[in-house]
Amino acid sequence: MSDYNYDFIEFSKSILLVITALVPIINPPGGAPIFLAMTDGCSEQERRTMSKRIALNGFVMLLGSMFIGTYVLKFFGLSLPVVRVAGGLVVAAAGWRLLDADDHSLDQSQAPTPGPVVIRRTFYPLTFPLTIGPGSISVAITLGATLRTRGGIDALNLAGGVIGVLVVSLILFLSYRFAGKLITLLGETGTSVFLRLSAFILLCIGVQICWNGAAELIHSVIDSV
Repeated sequence: MSDYNYDFIEFSKSILLVITALVPIINPPGGAPIFLAMTDGCSEQERRTMSKRIALNGFVMLLGSMFIGTYVLKFFGLSLPVVRVAGGLVVAAAGWRLLDADDHSLDQSQAPTPGPVVIRRTFYPLTFPLTIGPGSISVAITLGATLRTRGGIDALNLAGGVIGVLVVSLILFLSYRFAGKLITLLGETGTSVFLRLSAFILLCIGVQICWNGAAELIHSVIDSV
């Protein structure tokens, strides 16, 4: 096998590595009902705009985590376990608020919420932590370190990582952009069940992320004794 073919194969593997690692943990289709619940009353045009902004925010956050995340954490003296604990608490709190909301507050037929007020929420909490949370950030940081140590040309591997993040962001945009059609197919009862189930899963994810971080901190304390 020539060096050119080997480098191309490693480049392709880098793209697939990023996609297969990030898509399951971000779970764009699973986040679509949460997106609809959090944008209750918005028009289709507003949701389209917000979907684009969330996808763009997610792209920048994942790319930043992949390339400079390790250095940022070192600069502030933070560790990944601490980020997981803090982020997990925020995610769990958001999941609990959605789970505890009454059906009326989840009804998509309510009077529209002022557009600019809702659109300002595209970064917090819609992008972070509901879409790009501490779990996906820690995975992106790990991927950045992995891409630098794989076989082949480092520049090609990193370029593959950028393309992989771009594909993930596109999947995220499409999932949120057409979330309304999914809810329409489910109907009123199905929508309520799906939203409750998604909120419960979000709560569990937050608790799991928090526990993973706490477990690492506990182990580090035990090991230092």
